[in-house]
Amino acid sequence: MSETNVSTKQPQAGQTARVPSSDVDPGWTGHHQGSATEGPPAPVGLIWRVDRRDTFEALRDARRRRQGPLTLSWVPGDPGAPPRVAYTVGRRVGSAVVRNRLRRRLRMLIRESAPMLRPGAYLIGAGPAAVPLSYDDLRRALVIALSYIEGQ
Repeated sequence: MSETNVSTKQPQAGQTARVPSSDVDPGWTGHHQGSATEGPPAPVGLIWRVDRRDTFEALRDARRRRQGPLTLSWVPGDPGAPPRVAYTVGRRVGSAVVRNRLRRRLRMLIRESAPMLRPGAYLIGAGPAAVPLSYDDLRRALVIALSYIEGQ
């Protein structure tokens, strides 16, 4: 084997790229979009999460509406604030995968039902019987429970 001389010069700044720009993915890290933010993104939709202890205590003491496998509690809030929602799915429902899948389904149903939500805080609980329900059956139970809240 023989050694060859390799130039140690750095390429000029004005030198053309080895890959044509039409073939470069703009999403790659080479195209800096700005600094990344820390923490979770800000809520985009009209529904926020319940994050205050006093709100959870008020929800614990609130009247509950049970509709099939769902339990719904509501406390009124500031009319100018968006509705806040918390979910409770206990271990009796199943494994973490099953509980998270049910929670995601409930979140989607709440997003669809956003026009029905009054300002305030909601606590939606789900029992083991909610797991085998179809999406439409789960929606029906939630809408009935929400309509009861509307009547209060």
